[in-house]
Amino acid sequence: MPNTYSQIYLQFVFAVKHRQNLIAKENKEELHKYITGLVTNRKAKMLAINCMPDHLHLFVGFKPTILISDFVKEIKVETNEFINNQNWIKGKFSWQEGYGVFSYSHSHIDNVVKYILNQEEHHKKKTFREEYLQLLQKFEIAYQNEYLFEFIE
Repeated sequence: MPNTYSQIYLQFVFAVKHRQNLIAKENKEELHKYITGLVTNRKAKMLAINCMPDHLHLFVGFKPTILISDFVKEIKVETNEFINNQNWIKGKFSWQEGYGVFSYSHSHIDNVVKYILNQEEHHKKKTFREEYLQLLQKFEIAYQNEYLFEFIE
């Protein structure tokens, strides 16, 4: 679209089904590259990615022509297929239903990138549940406990 200018930065968070630790450290780099390709193919810009064993943080520069729900659905479906085709786990890999998406201003990019890239250290102090609830509260998102991710602590 000519004369359309935007500045949209979104962090996505989604969890492995049943919160199992299925994303092995030795597979992270290959999975990150694959997801980066998916993001790029959808005309979004990868700013940061970090897969933890049981969840994923994805930070992208977004275009207003992309539907958020379609973007997440396509990323989840295609990564499910990729991981299952790689035979990285016994059984079937899939993501939980739902996701979190949080928007940031341009001035927050560096801090969000550092936060995402530093997930291993971050989770030595805080569980995924604590982290996710903190994001929901920080962004003043109303939620119901029964609709949150499965949290196994």
